[in-house]
Amino acid sequence: MKTVEFGKSNQDVIILLHGGGLSWWNYRETAEQLKNRFHIVIPILDGHTGSDLSFTTIEKNAKEMISYIDEKFGGHILLAGGLSLGGQILVEMLSQRNHICEFAVIESALVMPMRMTEYLIAPACSLCYPLIKKRWFAKLQFQSLHMHCSLFEDYFYDSSRIKKEDMISFLRANAGYQLRDAITGCQAKVLILVGGKEQRIMKMSAGLLREKISKSMLEILPHYYHGDLSINHSMKYTEKLLQLIDGQS
Repeated sequence: MKTVEFGKSNQDVIILLHGGGLSWWNYRETAEQLKNRFHIVIPILDGHTGSDLSFTTIEKNAKEMISYIDEKFGGHILLAGGLSLGGQILVEMLSQRNHICEFAVIESALVMPMRMTEYLIAPACSLCYPLIKKRWFAKLQFQSLHMHCSLFEDYFYDSSRIKKEDMISFLRANAGYQLRDAITGCQAKVLILVGGKEQRIMKMSAGLLREKISKSMLEILPHYYHGDLSINHSMKYTEKLLQLIDGQS
């Protein structure tokens, strides 16, 4: 597993799992803001540019993350956060090992399958994949994600180098992921975040997580898009993490 790390190794550990098609820079500003107090680890998810493994399943990624935490940090960390695909992996981690972290922040995680979307991903990607190395196409995709313009070069570099097979695999996994009953055993204190401008199914997913995780809080962010908080408003995202850790939520 390839990671980007900030802060000193003897500090409390925070692991942040980036969104699908993105990379560690998803949390770069947040890591800079937290590095003097915590040890920040940002793994590069399987199948993404810079990773040493192809993408297989969300379940396997979660198992790998747990093994990494077992090996590096004695099986428990202070906080884990995840956006979109990273949020799904975090949900699965909490299902597989209910005490893996003390706190968790799940942002814009789909946990209700979109079967038609899942079915259409392979043919759609096969048609569009030759275009991902074109800057004009990348700019159209980038604009649809509502990310700050300063992130375009990072986005273009990483997204244009993802293998087609990996892209299809993680997009299908994202669309098809279903929350497991084991999540009810989660022992972490969890903050669930979803944007007010996200699709209805994303808000329904956030509500389902709130229902199933006993020690959880749900916050719907007015006027925010998918992943908007951690990507474009890092200071507000950092503030919410600190409030959760310090017991102010």
